[in-house]
Amino acid sequence: MMSAALRRYLYFSAAITGAAIMIIEILGAKMLAPFVGTSHFVWTAQIAVTLVALATGYYAGGFLVDRSRGFRDLSRLYACILLAAIYLALTIVFVEPVAYWCLPRFKLAMGSLLASLFLFFVPLALLAMVGPFFIRVLTLSVETVGGNIGRLTAISTLGSVVGTVLIGYVLIPFLPNSWTMYLTAGALMALVAGFFFSWERNPVASAAVVGGIALGGLLGYGATTKESVRRFASWEELYRANSNFGLLQVLQTKQGDKRYYLNDHLVQNTYDPAEKKSLALFTYMLHGLAHAYTPRIETALCIGLGVGIVPMQFVRDGIKVDVVEINPAVVKVATNYFDCDASMLNLVIGDGRYFVRQAKSQYDTIVLDAFLGDSSPSHLMSREAFEDMQRILKPDGTLVINSFGDFSPGECFFTASLDQTLKKVFKSVRIHSEGGGNVFFVASQRQNLNILHPPDFRHVHHLLIQSTKGAFAGVNPPLPQEGAEISDDYNPIEFYDASNRERYRRGLALWVKSL
Repeated sequence: MMSAALRRYLYFSAAITGAAIMIIEILGAKMLAPFVGTSHFVWTAQIAVTLVALATGYYAGGFLVDRSRGFRDLSRLYACILLAAIYLALTIVFVEPVAYWCLPRFKLAMGSLLASLFLFFVPLALLAMVGPFFIRVLTLSVETVGGNIGRLTAISTLGSVVGTVLIGYVLIPFLPNSWTMYLTAGALMALVAGFFFSWERNPVASAAVVGGIALGGLLGYGATTKESVRRFASWEELYRANSNFGLLQVLQTKQGDKRYYLNDHLVQNTYDPAEKKSLALFTYMLHGLAHAYTPRIETALCIGLGVGIVPMQFVRDGIKVDVVEINPAVVKVATNYFDCDASMLNLVIGDGRYFVRQAKSQYDTIVLDAFLGDSSPSHLMSREAFEDMQRILKPDGTLVINSFGDFSPGECFFTASLDQTLKKVFKSVRIHSEGGGNVFFVASQRQNLNILHPPDFRHVHHLLIQSTKGAFAGVNPPLPQEGAEISDDYNPIEFYDASNRERYRRGLALWVKSL
């Protein structure tokens, strides 16, 4: 007969494993993000693997319990939970080599699916066995099976809710992904230890559990320690921290002449610490295009802080600058490593689309430079989003956009779509590009959008003067009609632009690997 204490422990176990399943599902995608990105392909793969693993685990758990001796064989189930914990510790070790193995061999959709399958299918399936096993063990008669299923499902689901809240609001913002996975594995190991040392009387089994916990603990600790002290051959890592929007890193050459800001292994900006100037073309283009096409700038809105270079350029011009940035962790990076003085900006932490929709102020120029990894957030690139931006622009104001695209036939869907969508809202649109991937859009309600103020290249870093001049001169002709108008209701950009983004991400991720 099962004791009341053991019954309560089984319900507690269902809650812990439910929480762990949600943490693994969300954290798994975050761990792969530095290598394969956060597109809908990646999340589709992670969700699909999770669902297939759960289905497999449910079936295996039911199969196992029907051939067991009920609660007398609970040790088998807790052994499965221990195996899941050890496997999770191993994922910390293998996530990088698995991702780098998939990157050059498969398209993004297949590569992310295979990586997720290898890393997370086994532990998720093992944890899913808990539900059907516990239902059978807790059921004393057919008359009580409905209540047991309801209680166990509710408790497991509440555990999943707690796990979701923890991963979203506590673990990801404040802990490295490796440590979060290690702690998840540790919680499962502690759960197993609690059962074996309280109810299992077999000394051999208990000794095996101790050995398994020691193995998983050492594997996880070794992997997290290695991750936290990672060294680069010709670079030094000045900063490394997790955030709600990916892994943030600041790298600098050993000579100290170049400093890079990376988000999920993608270079977002480059800086010369000695000259205190950007080494990224887009910073000069955004600032320069706004001045060139706008009659007079007294107020500016920057959607996306980045490391603060463009907003600070406007501040030095005597312009009042509002900045909306969704990731609060970026502010520390900008302030400590890229000479940004946030006190000189009216900085709002929040979503750019929400800010624009609620804004009452009118701006002479809006600079849209929001990136999530290798692409701009899609909700900031729709017709409705541009209508909101147009509403808060002064009649002769300009919207300046930094994007990453292509002009080649068959590869220009995103660039052509952005062009078409802007023309639905603004009377004039101009496109500048130097050919290196960055594509700059200028949009205005002025009928004839021409350069009013010739650009001043004296403040441009000497290594970028020629490329900046080339980008200003490189006004592109009309694009092929290969795109589509982007709206909140219809936005297929991630699908049609997948090959371009994949190529860009693969190149930068492999570059980081070579450092």
